[in-house]
Amino acid sequence: MPQVLPPDTPLLINRELSLLKFNERVLFMAEQASTPLLERLRYLCIVNSNLDEFFEIRIASLKEQLARQPHVLGSDGFTPAQVFELLQLSIHDLVERQYGLLNGVLLPALQAEGIVLYDDVLNEEQLAWAASVFATEIMPMLTPIGLDPAHPFPRVYNKSLSFIASLSGEDAFGRRSSIAIVQAPRALPRVMPMPPEVSGVPHGYILLTTLIKRFVGELFPGMEVRGCYQWRVTRNSDLYVDEEEITNLRQALQGELSQRNFGAAVRLEVDAHISESLVQYLQKEFSLAPQDTYRVDGPANLSRLMHLCNVTDRPDLLFPAYVPRLPAPFDEVSDDPAALFAAIAEKDHLLHHPYQSFDPVLSFLTAAAADPNVVAIKQTIYRTGEDSKLMSLLLAAARAGKEVTVIVELMARFDEQTNINWAAQLEEVGAHVSYGVVGHKTHAKMALVLRREKGKIRRYGHLGTGNYHPRTARLYTDFGLLTAHRVMCEDMDKVFSLLTGLGARRPLKLLLQSPFTLHDGMVAMIRAEAEHARAGKKARIMAKMNSLLEPTVIHELYIASRAGVRIDLVVRGACALRPGVQGLSSNIRVRSIVGRFLEHSRVFYFYADGEEKVYLSSADWMDRNFFRRVELGFPVLDPVLKKRVIRESFLIALRDNQLAWRGLGDGNYVKVKARGAPCNMQKMLMQG
Repeated sequence: MPQVLPPDTPLLINRELSLLKFNERVLFMAEQASTPLLERLRYLCIVNSNLDEFFEIRIASLKEQLARQPHVLGSDGFTPAQVFELLQLSIHDLVERQYGLLNGVLLPALQAEGIVLYDDVLNEEQLAWAASVFATEIMPMLTPIGLDPAHPFPRVYNKSLSFIASLSGEDAFGRRSSIAIVQAPRALPRVMPMPPEVSGVPHGYILLTTLIKRFVGELFPGMEVRGCYQWRVTRNSDLYVDEEEITNLRQALQGELSQRNFGAAVRLEVDAHISESLVQYLQKEFSLAPQDTYRVDGPANLSRLMHLCNVTDRPDLLFPAYVPRLPAPFDEVSDDPAALFAAIAEKDHLLHHPYQSFDPVLSFLTAAAADPNVVAIKQTIYRTGEDSKLMSLLLAAARAGKEVTVIVELMARFDEQTNINWAAQLEEVGAHVSYGVVGHKTHAKMALVLRREKGKIRRYGHLGTGNYHPRTARLYTDFGLLTAHRVMCEDMDKVFSLLTGLGARRPLKLLLQSPFTLHDGMVAMIRAEAEHARAGKKARIMAKMNSLLEPTVIHELYIASRAGVRIDLVVRGACALRPGVQGLSSNIRVRSIVGRFLEHSRVFYFYADGEEKVYLSSADWMDRNFFRRVELGFPVLDPVLKKRVIRESFLIALRDNQLAWRGLGDGNYVKVKARGAPCNMQKMLMQG
């Protein structure tokens, strides 16, 4: 039944509140007893990591709005002040759920499995071991700072672990400072293994926090430590580069990166047992209010517990190992460049990661680097990782004398330094390195190979929905297309020329590109479905993405729904559209899939009067993707591959009753109830 909302309800759901709903869905996976135990801990850590970035970027941005225009009404019907208040209430509740789950469920369950995270309750042998570790490995690294006129409050790094100690007594100079700060060096591991012969269990660990709190008195001889408490401050980590003033983006960005970790404070996390006077002292130091402060009963940075998931040798407590399939013909031609290019020339090949291996993409570039007939390689890089085989292949190709052109996006958030390092290495071996277009992040995923065949140049391309990152290709769901389609590859070449050179935009025949045609193209296809519905024809829209926020697209979907178009949206994260609302969106359903893999594909389907248009894209339906980034949408032309995309993106997802959540018009989500045979989308695709 369509949902009825009050008549004054805004047409859009607030982005930040919707993002928090997504994190609640992730936390739900940690709360489920059916999820393997170490994976439950991993989901808990993922939520914590997501919240860190949420504060560093979203809350930081909201605080800037609060300072400038606290009472301006947004399109979601809220002022920044109202959004901030609602967010703080939701986040405090989410944090309480996290630590309640950790202390009340996960740590006891891990202990029952012989995986123990020791607190300060230690037996004699364990205490002796801990004292030795502190004295030899930790204490020499610590620099206690007694706060007085000669020792002001230290400069604190973003999200670094620190301690505040309450002291009494005199030191060697007769000083009676009552407060000291101890910062934990980043070089020290936050989780330390305890030898089995000491711990008495197969897998014993102790936190750096526990060791410092237990032995902090060693840092203040002759004085009494009345209390020692952990704390952590989170800062605004968004980068600002004045695009009108810079002459060298790389130099400007490197200068800005050095200051990222000392931005304005946006959150304070403190030990649950700290005194109110010390909390107020820290709040004053960082200009934060009580609502910005979170008392935590456990590690201030839960993400550090991810270490237990990665090093504990208990495969029975993890998801079963999964090896992605290597599809034909790449299982036979990967070592033969000529055969590989011939296979791509014969027909398009669709890859669905992580169900299918990322190796064919690496084989494609390996062949390009090794084949003497290949004369040039062009590629975009957004995220690829610090240790990247793909980047090594591009370096090797450049050393071999091939024309290598790489568009490196320096502004890829939190990967800026890695990309700067790769850009420098590429330039050193003679590759042409471009940073795209200032003001428009290059988020498109494409690689183009130019090969000389029978005296002519033939193009081979790869287009994807995700990054050229082999590790995340095992964790994120994404599509990739290997093609030698002449028109599509020519379009790709035009995009590369536009990004590296100057000149007027040349029209593309198959690809849709933001900031030029992607938005208009999607809107036109939505409107066409509405026209078909009004004419009494079958009309259908299905779309899959990470986020749905762009207002024009949402309003066009509302119009299409009222015209009678049946619309199914699979939106993993933030969704500003209100589905299933009477008189507005009765024909729209929204689902969110949260499972073992991170749903990352962007897929768009339009019935198109029986033509069935299917586009894959690097872009979500967001303002930034349509108007402030260079993105691509590329059609799936092969009928067989088109059917695969429809089935694997939508038909199974709409049947899923294990991982799916249903979005409601009020912004909440409910778990889809299992009726009939169980259907787990990701398990089905893993099984082929």
